[in-house]
Order: sequence, then structure tokens, then C-alpha cells
Amino acid sequence: MSKRSLINTISVYSIIYTAITLLNSILYLGNGIYEDPGGNWHELDRAMILLIGFAAFKLCTSLPVKPLIFRYLIAYVPSMLLAFACVWFTGLREPLAKTAYRDIWINFTCLFIILCVINSVTSIRQKTTDARLRQTSSYLKKAQKGEKGDE
Repeated sequence: MSKRSLINTISVYSIIYTAITLLNSILYLGNGIYEDPGGNWHELDRAMILLIGFAAFKLCTSLPVKPLIFRYLIAYVPSMLLAFACVWFTGLREPLAKTAYRDIWINFTCLFIILCVINSVTSIRQKTTDARLRQTSSYLKKAQKGEKGDE
């Protein structure tokens, strides 16, 4: 991984973590809760789950599996299991909410789907752009050969 790619990954991770934390705070405040009941551990747990999601996304963008849906599933299943394990370990430290596993499944899956959709759209656009460039390049080569043949 190049230095620029690493900086971009860390930047995107930080932006998503900040956005999720701000959204969580806004939702708590909207419900009249002025302090995070989970405290600092909750912040660390959120960072760990997001890290698992990011690692899974990096994995699914680099796997050499051709059908995109299989690539996503191969990355999603083990990462979701790892997220469930993370929740289970949190339960050893403090009592879990009754909906903890459902909540992590919904949040993790939604973020993973959003990232997969973005990756799919980007991949399709890149293929379309590459095809246009190949077509234009081919046309220019033919035009240059035609001009040389006229001389």
C-alpha cells in the first residue's frame, strides 16, 4: 500500500468515524440523553467495528473473485462474524442491550452495503471510461494510419 493510499484510507476512516459519532450524539440528545451511557468504551467499540468494516471492504476490493456479488459475500460473512464476536466480547465487560446483536447487524450491514454500492458504481464507471478511451485510441490509430497511407 502506497503512502498516499494509506493516508486516504485513514482520512476516510476518520471522516466516517466522526460522522457516525456525531450522528450518535445527535440521536442521544434528541432523545433527551445528555451523556453516552456506554462512555469511552462505547467509542472504542465503535472504532473497532468500523475498523473491521474497513478491513472487510479493503479485502473485497482486492479479492481476485470475478462476480462482484461473490467477492462482497466472501468479505462480508467473516467480517460480520468478527463484528458479532466483538459484541460478544463487549458482553464480557458490561451487560449488552437486548438488541445489541440486531443493532450491530443492521449498522454493519447498512455501512457495508453503502460501501459496496459506491465501489460497484465506481467500478462500472471506470470500465465505461476505459472502454471509451480504448475506442478513442483505436480510432486515432486508424486515422493516423489512414493519413500516412495518403502521403
